[in-house]
Amino acid sequence: MQNKPITFQFISEPSDVNYGGNVHGGSVMKWIDQAGYACATTWSGNYSVTVYVGGIRFYEPIKIGEVVKVDAQVIFTGSSSMHISINVFSRNLKQPTFDKKTHCIIVFVAVDENGKKLPVPKWIPETEEEKQQEQYAKRLMELRTQIEDEMKPFL
Repeated sequence: MQNKPITFQFISEPSDVNYGGNVHGGSVMKWIDQAGYACATTWSGNYSVTVYVGGIRFYEPIKIGEVVKVDAQVIFTGSSSMHISINVFSRNLKQPTFDKKTHCIIVFVAVDENGKKLPVPKWIPETEEEKQQEQYAKRLMELRTQIEDEMKPFL
C-alpha cells in the first residue's frame, strides 16, 4: 500500500483568532485531528478514533489570513493503530514558501461500528527517511509507556 501524505490547505479565518490576535491553538489542534483522521481512515479503510496526541510543539504563531498547510502521514502501524506525523505550515499570501509552525504525533485506532479494534494494513518503510520516522515513532511509544506509568497514581 502506498503511503501518500494527506495535505489540507486553506486560509486562516478571523473566527480562528485568539486573544493575542493570532490563530488559536485550539484551532490548530482541530486541524491536526481532522488531517490525522483523513490520513488514518484512508490508510485503514475504516472509521478510526484518536487515542493519543502527544508532544504538540508550537514553534511560531500563525497569523490570521495566512495560507495554512497541514500534512499528515503514517509513520508506524501496529495491529490496529496508526501513528501519524502531522506538520502544520503557514505562509503570508505574498510569500512563496511555507514555514513550519507546529508538529506532533497522533495515534488513531481503526474500529468497527461497535467500537471494537480492527486490523490495519502494515506500513513498511522503504526509504531511509521513512525508516528514521518509524524509529522516531517507536522511541515515542517507549516514552509514552514511561509517562503513563508515572501518571497512574493520579488517574
